[in-house]
Amino acid sequence: MKILGIDPGTATTGWGIIETDGRKIGGQVVPQVLSCGIITTKSGTPDADRLEIIYDSISAIIKKDRPDFVAVEQLFFFKNQKTVMTVSQSRGAIILAIKKSKTPMVEFTPLQIKQAVCGYGRADKNQVQEMVKTLLHLKEIPRPDDAADALAIALCCSQSQKFKI
Repeated sequence: MKILGIDPGTATTGWGIIETDGRKIGGQVVPQVLSCGIITTKSGTPDADRLEIIYDSISAIIKKDRPDFVAVEQLFFFKNQKTVMTVSQSRGAIILAIKKSKTPMVEFTPLQIKQAVCGYGRADKNQVQEMVKTLLHLKEIPRPDDAADALAIALCCSQSQKFKI
């Protein structure tokens, strides 16, 4: 089972693909990282062009890697109203790319992701990244941070009871 995790953003969108054959050790699914990275768009680029870059990039990743599921982080709360609007637009482009690919999609809140990866819904960013490293048996925390966050989203999906993965 291949899962693509996506951490939406306008300047930087993180993505990561894990695969699991369903084997469990100690009750936990043991996944491996296939690839991860980021999609970047430049500040000052018109919003429509930035959204097109994100849409085209997600479409290309899905076409190349053919995930069985795509997991996307839901917006939860932003202090900056401008940020929430641009990230919402990015999520729209991402969701459209997923829908057009006919790949099943699921969304998780930051709280759900932290709970699944760390066992604590209020874990900080460093704790999440350390657990991603541990759960995926990596030597180092994936960089940049947005790629590590995307892998956490994919891990959350792999552990979800909504899917018999």
